Amino acid sequence: MPAITIGSDFDGAAADGRACRAEFTGKYDHRIFAGIGRNVPQEAPKPFARAIVDADRL
Repeated sequence: MPAITIGSDFDGAAADGRACRAEFTGKYDHRIFAGIGRNVPQEAPKPFARAIVDADRL
């Protein structure tokens, strides 16, 4: 199953998503949304929605 993980500059060294990559065997992408905290859908609704749509296209 395709997956897109999301990080933020809030996540420090983990923002790049490398630690998450090993958890997925299918198509994978990682997005970094600067300036968001823990409530991604509320704090970055358009990029979050785009990630959902793009996951279907991986």
